[in-house]
Amino acid sequence: MSVTVRLDPKVKTAIAAIGPDAWTPIEYTDAVFDETTGTWISRAEVAEIPYTAFSSRKTSEHVPGRLVVRRIPDLNPKTAAGQGTLFDAWRFHAFFTTVPAEAMDTVAADQTHRGHAVIEQVHADLKNSALAHLPAEGFTANAAWLVLAVIAFNLTRAAACTAETSLAKATTATIRRKLIHVPARVTSSAAD
Repeated sequence: MSVTVRLDPKVKTAIAAIGPDAWTPIEYTDAVFDETTGTWISRAEVAEIPYTAFSSRKTSEHVPGRLVVRRIPDLNPKTAAGQGTLFDAWRFHAFFTTVPAEAMDTVAADQTHRGHAVIEQVHADLKNSALAHLPAEGFTANAAWLVLAVIAFNLTRAAACTAETSLAKATTATIRRKLIHVPARVTSSAAD
């Protein structure tokens, strides 16, 4: 189990307590595997620290676990060319897990948690498209609508992957606009 946490003052204090040698480079966007050293060359890194959730509540409700943190360079696009920074600035993404370190190390926990983010994006996409129009009159109507929504979602994904590689990760609304609405508008205006 893992739950994304807000970067409140308590979490920021825990992140600040992570030592500089605790960070491990991970396979992330644009990472390169160095066969000589057997490590990933990446600016993204993960580390963890013991953390107790719900510590503001009574002791019986405290939940001990691990705070796993991924840090990514915070690149400021507004800096002028040739202007460097005095130190690295990082963006932090933290989550809390109760899975023991023996069962899943820091890197594996981060990969598993990022995998959950993918399905959350699918849920958000479905909620913003077909599931926004659920009939809600009865169970069978909603069940049928859900099945049709998933079929339409999968067909839309297949069409996007077949049509253009840049659409492989696009939302349903973007795919609909690029593959259906724009060509339909061109076709209808050409017929006039």
